[in-house]
Amino acid sequence: MNQTGKLSYRQRIAVLTGLLLLGLASLLLVDPIPQDPAYHLFADTRPWFGIPNFLDVVSNLGFAVVGLFGLVTLTRSPFLFHAPDDARPYLVFFAGVTLISLGSACFHWSPSNETLLWDRFPMSVAFMALAAAIVADRIHRRAGNGWLLVLLVSLGIGSLLYWHITESLGRGDLRFYAFVQFYPVVMLPVIIWLFPDNRYTAGRYIIWVFVWYGLSKLLEHYDAAVFNLLGETVSGHTLKHLAAAASALVVLRMLQTSARRQGPGR
Repeated sequence: MNQTGKLSYRQRIAVLTGLLLLGLASLLLVDPIPQDPAYHLFADTRPWFGIPNFLDVVSNLGFAVVGLFGLVTLTRSPFLFHAPDDARPYLVFFAGVTLISLGSACFHWSPSNETLLWDRFPMSVAFMALAAAIVADRIHRRAGNGWLLVLLVSLGIGSLLYWHITESLGRGDLRFYAFVQFYPVVMLPVIIWLFPDNRYTAGRYIIWVFVWYGLSKLLEHYDAAVFNLLGETVSGHTLKHLAAAASALVVLRMLQTSARRQGPGR
């Protein structure tokens, strides 16, 4: 028996609220985090066909393929969802994934804090939309598909505007963007544990989303090491884009599997 069954709905919401407040309080105790200028120094800077940093630029096609495939699948396959508005956060998610291809390609064409802003905008939208989708499926359908989706996406964008403004003032602060990016990774497993009932967001698929995303962050961190290990053929950051796109593809696979499992009658 799931031990969370001993907790009422309100008690489980209280746990999540308490953890959120604890996370925010901890965040305020951390010193401002400026953008490291070394982040713009990637291992593979080879230009091909007149395109600077060619592989880091074109590897973003993975996001475009997965994002557009997801949007087309969702719009042409209404049977994936029990109700039309259940599709809303996933449409926002795959729209964000599609736009990552443009923002990230722009950044890698000419790495700077200014272009990095356009790289991170759609990323924050995708992160927050997926979080809202899981809330809608497991906690509160109307909230996750409605006002909470708008709120979370707005907070994600707001965290980037805050960073951009503070960076322009010479005291850049990435704390809130880091919170938006990594806090859901910590909290979503807790949500899955506290609210095990689901229609779309099977836990095994969410785990694979995290596995691929975690791999993408490792590849990003060890960009140069991977480049050297592979004989300077492909860098960690190039592979990072493909791993992150695979993470988004798992979300689509999750929805398709859910539809087959529940059948047309739902």
